[in-house]
Formats: sequence, structure tokens, C-alpha cells
Amino acid sequence: MVELNPIESDQPALSRCGTVAIIGRPNVGKSTLLNRLIGQKLAITSHKAQTTRHAILGIKTRPDGQMLFVDTPGIHERGGSALNRYLNRAARSAIAETDLALFIVEAGRWTTEDATALDALATAQVPVIAVVNKIDRVADKTSLLPYLQQLGERYAFRQVIPISATKGSQVETLEQRIIEALPEGEPIFPEDQLTDRSERFFAAELVREQLTQRYGEELPYCTTVEIERFEVIEGRYIIHALIWVERPGQKGIIIGKHGEALKAVATQARLEMQKLFACPVHLEVWVKVKKSWSSDESALSMLGYHE
Repeated sequence: MVELNPIESDQPALSRCGTVAIIGRPNVGKSTLLNRLIGQKLAITSHKAQTTRHAILGIKTRPDGQMLFVDTPGIHERGGSALNRYLNRAARSAIAETDLALFIVEAGRWTTEDATALDALATAQVPVIAVVNKIDRVADKTSLLPYLQQLGERYAFRQVIPISATKGSQVETLEQRIIEALPEGEPIFPEDQLTDRSERFFAAELVREQLTQRYGEELPYCTTVEIERFEVIEGRYIIHALIWVERPGQKGIIIGKHGEALKAVATQARLEMQKLFACPVHLEVWVKVKKSWSSDESALSMLGYHE
């Protein structure tokens, strides 16, 4: 079933509450959709795949209920490193504990990684709404009809809903279908709470976002960020961030000539933190080498990659 317009109802609203996992292959717009649904930037985004590394809870409270969105790493077939295994485990773990899943695909595209993500949902046997994202990139919307029909034949979806997370098209319709699919129940979190993640976590993510956006295809996958100091002094956040890389050559690239590249990363990350935290931020950033951290299970655990 393809939903294009909201449906009016005279029935009194029920209080509903449930967990909604956002599932799909890398780079289909899962984090962009989470940010759009919540109405605030919680998940970092970039055009590169596998930007999301941790499941992030976004809380949306409405008069008729509360939706607990879980943005997950993209289910992928990239390599066999410890980090990649962790990313797939995090996504599959979210599926197992959800009331509803949003299966995100890109309009007009179907890949083996899409099929892998759908297989994971089928195995978990959870209710699924298929969300066809990036319809704003399709000039001839009638060309989507065969794609939507083929997608609907791949699985017994509750609905198939085309949207643009970037533009906001059809997102209100999607949100309504989500709340209607959740079980009855009272809200779990206060209505003004947007996430269960700490400010310290988001500080690290905002530094990592700049690394992902500013450097070549492979370098961001060899970096991670650890917050060594996070204090609030007289209304000002004092944050010290440590960027870990795997080789000395990567350290040199991130620092750049005369430290200019690292300075640019820190400056933009600080500005993004000030937007999110709504207060002045003093940010200092260093770079250190931890050989093969992404292939070492114990190193990953130390750096915060654990279920």
C-alpha cells in the first residue's frame, strides 16, 4: 500500500508508546530522517557511508503518544574488521528489541545490502513500514510507480511510503502512520526529553562529523574521537577531544600544514557544539596514534564501541 496523503479521523486519539528502529543499508538517509522527525540535529550526517556508528535514541512526544526512534548503523557487507562487525551487531540488536521498524531505501535503487537489511527484518519478524527516501532526486515521479510496486512485492510491509527526509515531503504522513502502528501505552520519558545520550557523547560525534565531511573516502573510517575532559565552568563548556588514528601518516594529514586542517575541524565542531548546547564552548583537540584500533576488539570496547 502506498500512502500519499494524510487520512482524517474523528476517532479520539489513543495514548501510544513504542520503539521504532530505523534500518537500512549505509547512506540511504537514516540519520537525516531521524533529525527531521525529532526536529533537531541528533545524528551526524555526511554523504559518506557508515557515518553512524552508534545506535542513537531520538524521542518524539505528541499529544497522542511517544515515539522512541533508534537510528542504527547501516547494515553492510564492507570488510570484516572488528569495527564493521560491531556496526552490524548494533543494527541487528536494535531490530530484535523494537515494536516497529522503518526500512529505508533510496528511490529507484535496490542493492544486495538492501536485500541483506530486509532479510534481517524478515528474520526478526517485526512489523515494517517501507520508507522510500530521496524522492526529491527523481525528476519524473511517475517513474517511481513500478519501483514502489516491486518493493511492495518483496515483503509484507504494513505500508510503503515515499518521502524526502531532506525536504520534509511526506514526513508528517509517515509520522502519523508510525504512531498508529505502535502499541497503546503511556510515555516513558518526560515530554521535553529528546534523547538518552549525554552531551559528552554528542561532543565526540560533532568532532567526528567534521572528520567525515572534510577528509578523503578512507581516512574517516580510520579515526574515532574520545572526550577526555567535559566540564561546565561559569556557564561555559570546557571540552578536550582526542582524535585517534591508526598510522602516523594519518595523524599528519589530519593536522595539516602548520596545523591549519586540525584548526578548521576544531573551529567548525565548536560552532556546532554551541548551537546544540546553546552556550559558549572552549574546545581543544589533539591527535594520537593507536595502531589498528578498528581491528582490535579490546580497543573498540575501551573507546566506547560496545553493546
